Amino acid sequence: MKALVVYDSAYGNTRQVAEAIVAALGPLQAQAVSVTEFKAPALAEGDLLVVGSPINGWRPTPKITELLDALGDGRLHGVKAAAFDTRVRLFIHGDAAKKMTESLKTGGAEIISKPMAFYVKGSEGPLRSGELDKAAAWAADLLKRVGR
Repeated sequence: MKALVVYDSAYGNTRQVAEAIVAALGPLQAQAVSVTEFKAPALAEGDLLVVGSPINGWRPTPKITELLDALGDGRLHGVKAAAFDTRVRLFIHGDAAKKMTESLKTGGAEIISKPMAFYVKGSEGPLRSGELDKAAAWAADLLKRVGR
């Protein structure tokens, strides 16, 4: 089993969260991969796919949406998956992680965690204090859920 953390990042915040998740997925062969470098054949049955995106116009970025649409034809059967987003803490902010989770499910993935949000200060960041620790804790929970 390996883990791929696929992300899009406008200002580097989502990339930082993806890298913190990879670091905490130690027992797996984990790798952070930019959405522009991801290749679907890299996934195999039993692998873990984590997808991350900043909220962009109330939803995931167009590149992440395009990727998930391409995987929506059942290519994710047998893959375990989870999604996260980075967002500003506002009363109304959208929920990209929830939309990505639904797309992963449509693609046939087994969803192993509720969507997760990580918070940034302002639209460009940086990440709020403690968010990278929160990412590591979430990744540790993902490990438990895949039996590692």
